[in-house]
Amino acid sequence: MAVPKKKTSNSKRNSRRAHWNRKANLAAQRAMSTGKSILSGRAKGFYYPVKEDEDDEK
Repeated sequence: MAVPKKKTSNSKRNSRRAHWNRKANLAAQRAMSTGKSILSGRAKGFYYPVKEDEDDEK
């Protein structure tokens, strides 16, 4: 027969939530750092083509 599962403790729930939030904060911090380095021109590991204005070619 099916038996109801025991309730997860608050501390275990809070620990899981804190771990998830920590991972999200780290990913956001890395994204901001990467974006700042690209915008400032210090990034060495990225290559992206820069479009020239079409008016300059004519």
